[in-house]
Amino acid sequence: MENNRKKRIAVLFGGCSSEYEVSLQSAYAVITHLDIEKYEIILIGIDKTGMWYLYQGKPENIPQDTWKTEQDCIPVVVSPDKNLHGILLLKDNGVEKLPIDKALPILHGKNGEDGTVQGVLELAQIPVIGCNTMSSAVCMDKETAHRLAKECGVKVPASYTITKVEAQKKVEAYGKELGYPLFVKPLRAGSSFGITRVTKQEELQAAVEHAFSYDSKVILEEMISGFEVGCAVLGTEELTVGAVDEIELSDGFFDYTEKYTLKSSKIHVPARISQEKSKEIQEAAMKIYRGLGCSYFARVDMFLTTDGEIYFNEVNTIPGFTSHSRFPNMLKAVGISFEEILSRLLCMQS
Repeated sequence: MENNRKKRIAVLFGGCSSEYEVSLQSAYAVITHLDIEKYEIILIGIDKTGMWYLYQGKPENIPQDTWKTEQDCIPVVVSPDKNLHGILLLKDNGVEKLPIDKALPILHGKNGEDGTVQGVLELAQIPVIGCNTMSSAVCMDKETAHRLAKECGVKVPASYTITKVEAQKKVEAYGKELGYPLFVKPLRAGSSFGITRVTKQEELQAAVEHAFSYDSKVILEEMISGFEVGCAVLGTEELTVGAVDEIELSDGFFDYTEKYTLKSSKIHVPARISQEKSKEIQEAAMKIYRGLGCSYFARVDMFLTTDGEIYFNEVNTIPGFTSHSRFPNMLKAVGISFEEILSRLLCMQS
């Protein structure tokens, strides 16, 4: 490798996930704001079946999901050769090696945000810009994340995790103990997929079956009365926190449709709370970020009750990255632009 060449940054988009379409939008925003004078950007698209491709077409085709064409894509695999720390291009006339300096996965949900892709990259000794394998897996598992957040001194909702075998025997008893309304969620899924707000026992079994269509384990969780707040965290050693935001709901909960349409909800940045309470939420977010082993960036979501108590909800290790997404807007509110976020991430040392 030439010493004077630009650093190669691989941006991964798409993914074998129910959040494939969201990843395309986030990745397009990231790609079009990266400094191409400073970095050589390598685009790696992962289709819905899990096939990896080096994408050499126009970035505009990514959000429209018209990127996967024979002329623009070369099949690739990550090489386990630690001396290469790169990818192998599977061309018709043979295999070509392409070393990578760093990888920035912009993949949401299962098979992207859960540590699987991070593990592949770490095995190849390709530095990952973002949470590592362990942290990604821990944050994706709601039960484990809640246990660790509790160890950090942050309140967590009461919950029970069940398998399919246990579902018939224990679900009604757990529902009765937690009280209604409650939430039924897949243990490891993102963007509110498979989540149901259950208001009475008669709705519980159907909600559990729905959640099992997304994962082999399901969590029943008490509903915290109040509203959701979030905090963007950026950094490895020294942390930068964004302004706390607040989700105002007119009905129901912040499900997948609401997250990406805001039909009946609003996001307030900064949140309509006191400075003292905002600082308390930011401090809780940093505790959780450190306690769950996060690095580079993550969005920590919490609940604020009517009594002013803070409860942990979840950590998004690869939050939405579009111009209207919560993570960049929280940092924008403290004077950090989209371009500056990306610049800091690419320069950051793990």
